[in-house]
Amino acid sequence: MTQVKNDAPLSYRDAGVNITAQDETLARAKDAIRSSFTPGVLGDVGLFGGLFDPAKVGCGGQILVASADGVGTKLEVAVRAGIHDTVGRDLVQHCINDILVQGARPLFFMDYVGTGKLDPKVVSDLIRGCAEACRSGGLALLGGETAEMPGLYKDGDFDLVGFIVGAVHPDKLLDGSRVQSGQVLLGLESAGLHTNGYSLARKILFERQGHSLSDRPASLAGASVQEALLAEHRSYLDLLWPLLEDDSIAAMAHITGGGLVDNLPRVLGGRRALVDLDAWIPAPLFRYLVEAGQVERDEAYQVFNMGIGMVLCVEQDQVAGVRSKLEAKGEAVHRLGQIDDGPAGVAWA
Repeated sequence: MTQVKNDAPLSYRDAGVNITAQDETLARAKDAIRSSFTPGVLGDVGLFGGLFDPAKVGCGGQILVASADGVGTKLEVAVRAGIHDTVGRDLVQHCINDILVQGARPLFFMDYVGTGKLDPKVVSDLIRGCAEACRSGGLALLGGETAEMPGLYKDGDFDLVGFIVGAVHPDKLLDGSRVQSGQVLLGLESAGLHTNGYSLARKILFERQGHSLSDRPASLAGASVQEALLAEHRSYLDLLWPLLEDDSIAAMAHITGGGLVDNLPRVLGGRRALVDLDAWIPAPLFRYLVEAGQVERDEAYQVFNMGIGMVLCVEQDQVAGVRSKLEAKGEAVHRLGQIDDGPAGVAWA
């Protein structure tokens, strides 16, 4: 192997890492991060570790619930569109829902951004989106990490990952033990794909159908491809928290990767969900994806949420009250089916 001799001094910037850009990114994002702080936050932006006192927000002695997730290839759509703050909100709201289904109120969130070449505007937009969603959800953006890794990521590429911690009183924990045969399944609508199924959706829309982001196919009912794909992942926290507080819900499932097929069994304590696929009409985006991609039924209901973002398991005698409270807030509620004594899993009615 021939070694090229060069006595010129090298810097980190020569290796592709710009510390100044990291400093600029943090400076751009500081105000947004601080705006999310709650009374439980101790200290300021920039400490090695974020400090949080659950007792200061009324959660002393409760069970901590933690989760981690990413945005997936929805990021590729965001890069194409040049819009980066919405995926930050997607990430936080996805994570909120993941711990909400166990009865937990979110306390704080931490983000991780990995990139090839750090663009302070792009990364600060990602962090700002996270901070805005945290502020809306009443949790703190407690800290995070931005890593510039040339050679691992191409210029323009990045990944966005989040970590959330919440708390639940032991008496309010939803762990599947409350699920009983005869309980009713109520479905709440998603705002689109949320953050799952994008690899297949992009293949159908961009490769098979040849669409650009600005196209408005008639099948999307007036929406552009960009609007349909970047619709934000809903947070169900404000909508459902009052129902959790009054013990109206026996279990909840956040319908993410794996769809109804894989996510419902995670919360049902070994029981079966019998789901009527005629109980709701999937939104135009899902119908278009299934038709244009010739996606088989079972594949579609495992890859996509098919228009249902959250499923509630409710006692028969509480269904009317739960439905009334949700509809009073403008929520469409679909009676999807019920729990029965069949083998564990999901069956189509």
